[in-house]
Amino acid sequence: MLIGTAQITLYAPWVHSLKEKRMVVNSILAKVQNQFHVSAAEVDCQDVHQTIVIGVACVAGTGALADSVIDHVVNYIESSTEAEITNILREIR
Repeated sequence: MLIGTAQITLYAPWVHSLKEKRMVVNSILAKVQNQFHVSAAEVDCQDVHQTIVIGVACVAGTGALADSVIDHVVNYIESSTEAEITNILREIR
């Protein structure tokens, strides 16, 4: 059993309040969790208006499968929001 994790940092320049940010984050999290059945949460920079940091974790039988799931999640986030992905930290254990 392997655990794949990713910390995805996004930049959303149009967000000017924490309320706007919360709407964007909740939308991304709900879509990702429903589509891929992974654990996802906002993990850092909660008080910064235009920076979103999302953590994603999945359990898989092989490293290749865990990496594939993380790839699909990243591609989905990139295509489903106007926010720009600025950094991705991956780890498979």
